[in-house]
Amino acid sequence: MKQKKILIVDDEQDLCDILLFNLHAADYQADYALSAEEALTKDLSSYHLFLLDVMMTGMSGFDLAKALKAQPSVAQTPIIFLTAKDTEADLLRGFEIGADDYIAKPFSVKEVMARVKAVLNRLAPHESTGQDILTYEGLVINHTNKTVMVDGESATLTKTEFELLYLFLQNRGKVFTRQQVIDRVWPKEVIVTDRTVDVNITRMRKKIGRYSMYLIARQGYGYIFEE
Repeated sequence: MKQKKILIVDDEQDLCDILLFNLHAADYQADYALSAEEALTKDLSSYHLFLLDVMMTGMSGFDLAKALKAQPSVAQTPIIFLTAKDTEADLLRGFEIGADDYIAKPFSVKEVMARVKAVLNRLAPHESTGQDILTYEGLVINHTNKTVMVDGESATLTKTEFELLYLFLQNRGKVFTRQQVIDRVWPKEVIVTDRTVDVNITRMRKKIGRYSMYLIARQGYGYIFEE
């Protein structure tokens, strides 16, 4: 199996060295950049995961994440923020940008490795269900090549948004509670709140145009894709 390649972006050299050592020991390929600006000079499409510090000199990790999401070749590459900013507002901002996980400093290396493994496990191919391509009118989601088309136009979704849309489109007419959504979409190792589910669904709805009206919140129950 091909090794997963990870880019660490943090302006603390010692922390980069520690993470690099442990990632290599866990049989990952890894590289680092000491600034967001340096990271943008690399072959970003070669990486399977970005570990981004938020508070860096120059461009912040949040701004770097936005720049990555704007590039089609890496828009769906998962991002984990490593940061001392751990308020609810900062956490929500990270998820709104498209983060897959958020680890507050100080953290243990063991925790980081567990989160990295959990996020990368979501990259593994899903077992075939005979429903690799789902359609609803002009909304087409292809689980094999991870693409979404909205009335003939390509839509760029994060991995979490993609899995949410696939879940609801595959189960049209079924209500999912937030906890059921968490159990189906997020890895068990990742702690996810109801608010995180709402933020990701809101962000996903904005990207599917007129079809967002079919993805309805049922107060007191959860969400449903209702025709």
